Amino acid sequence: MSLFIASLNSGSNGNCYYVGNEHEAVLVDAGISCRETERRMLRLGLSMRKVKAIFVSHEHSDHINGIPILAKKYQLPVYITPPTLRSGGLFIDDQLINSFRPFETITIGGLNITPFPKQHDASDPYSFTITSAGVTVGVFTDVGIACENLIRHFRLCHAAFLEANYDDEMLDKGGYPYHLKRRIRGGNGHLSNKQAAELFTAHKPPFMSHLLLSHLSKNNNDPLLVQDLFDGCADGVNIIVASRYHETEVYHITGTHIAGTSKKNGAIDLKPVQTSLF
Repeated sequence: MSLFIASLNSGSNGNCYYVGNEHEAVLVDAGISCRETERRMLRLGLSMRKVKAIFVSHEHSDHINGIPILAKKYQLPVYITPPTLRSGGLFIDDQLINSFRPFETITIGGLNITPFPKQHDASDPYSFTITSAGVTVGVFTDVGIACENLIRHFRLCHAAFLEANYDDEMLDKGGYPYHLKRRIRGGNGHLSNKQAAELFTAHKPPFMSHLLLSHLSKNNNDPLLVQDLFDGCADGVNIIVASRYHETEVYHITGTHIAGTSKKNGAIDLKPVQTSLF
């Protein structure tokens, strides 16, 4: 068993992450429209028929905007805590709403999804790990600080979506007001490139094969800068910078990675496996 992962969009204009095995999948957040979610999955050779649930990290609009229509159209269960549901003002059919508790694993087919609390300026924010047959993928964005919860779960991951939101110098010199800069840098804001790189180099497990750097700021970051920083400390991990404008490739996470080996630019030839995803 293995996992297939993709970022459908990543940034303040919308976040949506796909994680699935050969039989079923989940979305973590759905901050782009239903139509755009469908278009991007179609271009990747992914089928909405395999998506069995949406997991919601927190109530900010760039993570929830697409949920009501997407859930209604496909009758998808939405896993969301009561505080997040109230704060987000979402209108979702009652029969589709499912709550969850920290550290309690939810099983959907062959997928095991484990939520854990994170530091962010939201009512009840969570990160997630998704495991299938011993292969684990983490979704760690909108994180104010690399707390012990994050470190512990990051060490379990064969692949991860990890926030690298801002470059310190660009934020300092940018036009954001002081209070917003302070919010971004605060322990309930976002991870900087430097903080993300420190987490990665100090705590990546030897079996990690892919790191998808996510939720980059449009105004306070540069994808080329992020790619260069992480390529310098990759140690064989495939580094991919997720875009705020389009989907990534689908990456096949097998759990067989050996530290110090990687494919060029983190890309893998997905043509032989795409047909199995329909």
